[in-house]
Amino acid sequence: MSLPLAAGISKIVRTGPMNYKEALAWLYGLQRFGIKLGLENIERLLDELGSAVLITRRPAIAAGSAFTPKVIHVAGTNGKGSVCAMIDSICRAQGYRTGLFTSPHLVTFRERIRVNDEMISEDAVAHGLTIIRGLVANWEPHPTFFEVVTALGLKHFSDTKVEILVLETGLGGRLDATNAVQSNVSVITPIDFDHEKWLGKTISEIAAEKAGIIKPGVPVISASQRPEAEQVIRTRAAKCGASLQFVTQAYDKSSVALAGANQKENAALAIAALRATKIDIESTAIVKGLACIDWPARFQQWDQRTIIDGAHNPAAARTLALTWREVFGDQRATLVLAVLSDKNLHAICEALAPISNSVLLPKIRTERAAAPEELANVLAGLPPPIPCSITQDISDALSRAREKPDPILITGSLHFAGEVLAYLRGEPAAFEECAQ
Repeated sequence: MSLPLAAGISKIVRTGPMNYKEALAWLYGLQRFGIKLGLENIERLLDELGSAVLITRRPAIAAGSAFTPKVIHVAGTNGKGSVCAMIDSICRAQGYRTGLFTSPHLVTFRERIRVNDEMISEDAVAHGLTIIRGLVANWEPHPTFFEVVTALGLKHFSDTKVEILVLETGLGGRLDATNAVQSNVSVITPIDFDHEKWLGKTISEIAAEKAGIIKPGVPVISASQRPEAEQVIRTRAAKCGASLQFVTQAYDKSSVALAGANQKENAALAIAALRATKIDIESTAIVKGLACIDWPARFQQWDQRTIIDGAHNPAAARTLALTWREVFGDQRATLVLAVLSDKNLHAICEALAPISNSVLLPKIRTERAAAPEELANVLAGLPPPIPCSITQDISDALSRAREKPDPILITGSLHFAGEVLAYLRGEPAAFEECAQ
């Protein structure tokens, strides 16, 4: 299917159209530029795309356009994706046309960009990335992977004329590429330790980066926070003249499709964000939307005895342990664990140890993963140590887990959860998607 070039793009280097696999290969090649926090590149890219992207950080431009979606911007350490998915589901239940931008993806890149819960098409990815590749071919510094993905998403949401856009930050907030967008409400989920290399070593430093999504006069909705994070958020909101509401009560009026008390807290945050945005939502849409959320790898029950969860930092691991006890009581798990090497391995293992009878440590197919041997050493040093075994791969780990009588908990990383889901579904894993 051939797609016309978007109007308003005049500086395209004619390098020829790419197909989906070629486009993803080019995109993933940008990971060599690493993570570069800052808004200069994304703002320049949105300017270059011109009328192809009418969602900008300049309210005057957006106000003069026929296309002015409500934008809900979500930052925080844990729960961002769940809150975004809840907002999107409720709005769709009300009949709005929604755009949802999240990261990372689990199985296919296309999960990151959705309109009315439909993933962006392969053709739209190829077409959009062909345009962007031409625009940035000679840039110095070159845009990063996430900057390009953000621009692609915003272009797609403009092309499809969404009414409500839900944006999840990638890393931090203040200098995250998504912060180049003018929002109608800023939402902050619980803040805890993660990505300390980039965001800071203290809760106050991390909170300052997350609170950077707060904009002048734009209302702020926050989850309950640690005292030091709450103070940072209050200070930033006051400086920006932004109204601030802390959501302290969990939602309890109907069922939530995602398991765990934390998801009822996320639901309350999502509803408060919608109210602050002044979006017309009926109570029936809230009930319907929360009851039918499909958000994989969040305490996802794959079968009667297998749970998949993307907990990837100590706070998420502690929440996972609480949810496990809510569902399974004192019954312990056969834990299948893989964690990325830049995480706090000891704190994650320490949080999961009390709900685990034994641990299987598969070798997974990413260079970012901590070595199973390193995890085994961490587990051996816990009081008391937990029996663990290193397995060749996911298939071997799952086979061994199914031989044991305990329920199975697969966790440690969203990347790992995605690899497991691809294996269980019989689909290519995310890293195989652009293989030629």
